[in-house]
Amino acid sequence: MEKKLSINGFKCPVLINKMPGVPIVFLHGLSNNIDVWQQLGVTELLDEKRVPYIALDMPYGEKSFCKPKTFDVEKNVSFVYDAITNVFGDALPPVFVGTSIGGNIALHFASRFPVRGMILVGPVRVFEENLLKCYGCFRFPSTIIWGSEDNIVASEDMRTLADKLSNSKLIIYPGAKHSAYKDYPERFKRDLLELYVKAEV
Repeated sequence: MEKKLSINGFKCPVLINKMPGVPIVFLHGLSNNIDVWQQLGVTELLDEKRVPYIALDMPYGEKSFCKPKTFDVEKNVSFVYDAITNVFGDALPPVFVGTSIGGNIALHFASRFPVRGMILVGPVRVFEENLLKCYGCFRFPSTIIWGSEDNIVASEDMRTLADKLSNSKLIIYPGAKHSAYKDYPERFKRDLLELYVKAEV
């Protein structure tokens, strides 16, 4: 179901599947919006499997329909938190899917609030000082996906991140670009479901 949320002065489209269980929160990259999850069949798959989720058009998105726009991390994290509680109330801590800058926001969220699991696709700015101080405390399972043709995020950075997150693994999509999940949609969906099952336990 698509609807518009009005939270803290932001008006943003969202895709929601409100059901019992651990919700998945989708945060797109800079040059995408919530449409990407529908185009790849991710939301359709989760609808079929009766997995709760919320995909947010984010204030930082160049192509999102969220208004107003902002790159402020605190405002984006607050928007995500309020959107989750608005839709799911006091549900179990969520699983995050964050791509590029969405991965950065997901990590910032996890540094402040409980998280059950995380998939990061080519996350950017992962070595910000305030994040580095928190990585040792992250115990949730995480999967880092990197495309071997990514010209924005370096493989060394992703390997270092995987080392710093205690319960994580790095998956390389050969020949994929920065938005690796778009180059390998079926594999991405399998990796997502695998992480979700692990996070549910």
